[in-house]
Amino acid sequence: MSRKAKQPGRLIRRPPASGRKPSRCLSAVEIAHLADDVSAYHRHFHCVFKRREQRDASMFYLCGQLSGLERKTIEPMVLAMHGPDLNVIRALQQFMGQSHWSASDAIKQHQRLVAESLGDPLGVLIVDGSGFPKQGPYSAGVAYQYCGHLGKLANCQEGVFLVYASQHGYTFLDERLYVPEQWFDSEHELLRARCGIPDDIAFQTEPALALQMVANVQTAGVVPFRWVACDEHFGQNTAFLDGIVALGKWYFAEVPSDTRVWLRTPTVELPGRGPLGRPRLHPRVARHAPAARELRAIAVDLPRSAWQPYLIKEGSQGPLWAEFAFLRVTTVRDGLPGPRVWAVLRRSLGASTELKFHLSNALLDCQRRDLAQMTGWRWPIETTFEEAKGEVGMDHYETRSWLGWHHHMVQTFMAHLFLIRLRLRLKKSPGLDHRPGPSVGDLCAAGRQPTLGRYHRHHRIPSAPQPCRLPLTS
Repeated sequence: MSRKAKQPGRLIRRPPASGRKPSRCLSAVEIAHLADDVSAYHRHFHCVFKRREQRDASMFYLCGQLSGLERKTIEPMVLAMHGPDLNVIRALQQFMGQSHWSASDAIKQHQRLVAESLGDPLGVLIVDGSGFPKQGPYSAGVAYQYCGHLGKLANCQEGVFLVYASQHGYTFLDERLYVPEQWFDSEHELLRARCGIPDDIAFQTEPALALQMVANVQTAGVVPFRWVACDEHFGQNTAFLDGIVALGKWYFAEVPSDTRVWLRTPTVELPGRGPLGRPRLHPRVARHAPAARELRAIAVDLPRSAWQPYLIKEGSQGPLWAEFAFLRVTTVRDGLPGPRVWAVLRRSLGASTELKFHLSNALLDCQRRDLAQMTGWRWPIETTFEEAKGEVGMDHYETRSWLGWHHHMVQTFMAHLFLIRLRLRLKKSPGLDHRPGPSVGDLCAAGRQPTLGRYHRHHRIPSAPQPCRLPLTS
């Protein structure tokens, strides 16, 4: 959603907030149709809101997130789309931070639309965390912890997210706010109450939250998928991986280079009386069995013939290739042999060699080409975060409450899915008018004006001479 700004003597076009190059401009006619599209899309969520004022506020917020505003927080939204009115600002703040509409019900409806738009039996669920830097100690779950957004320790909130990806596209599927363990001590009791954290919320690790989301998708049976992909933060958690297996799904998990495995399953001595000494109380690996080895050590010893080139994916700058080695290995579980799985070793081509290691419980006859291509299924979640933070204000929120965080994330999911559905539709209609039109922000003003209950006034989004460039990257 780019903007065109005036400078002395000329107009310049600025890139969208995400920095991603738009694939096309939209005409005034297309913008007018988009206004109806947004209204029709939002009607899918009317069942979530019990009151008309809530529906109007949600529509208003959605239009604000889809607009070309630099900062997509409540006050700039109201100023641009309604005009200066403190009552409207407070009403929207109350809707986001305090109103008791169900974020979980909205997620369920959102997942139905994801299945309708992107569903595929070979779909991939991708789990990852994302940090949101915050000032002060009063936002729900905020703590001094590692922030992936900044790449360092910082005062932030941490969310765990589930993204769905298929051959049709990618978007968010579910979310959880990670609440650090120290938030559940007696010193944080008043702060938990102040932020509105429910009494039944208990401490859970990020992998536990991720497994809970995957299990919920599996139980609901709405969104089809076969794979669950994750980075090494989740991949090194054996409880998470075993939980995916228990759901009957295949995981493809990046793991640390020092992950230990056996190339051959070692013999296990069961409890009982040994030839000498006291009887064994617990099973153990036989003393003559070879020790488990780190994956990085195994990679060094592989012959050149073990490495074969495979195409990972067609990237924006051409095909992406890497060399792969595929091994059947036995994992380590509490010092004993665990499941027999695939170890997929990926080595980058070029002057600087980078090694990545993955484990997967895919079937023995799984095609190696498919395993190689699964290593490329990390990009959708990175792209989804990039688009959501750069285009629809995922990290622009100012609410501190538990409800407010979840409400904002649900609205962000709605906005991102609308753009994905629009991208799919425009790919099917390549002959549309390409002339520049009004701002993306005018998509609400061009049709039905979003209202905010009884605070509605007939102000429209300013019609600046800007090209409409939704983030329709290929």
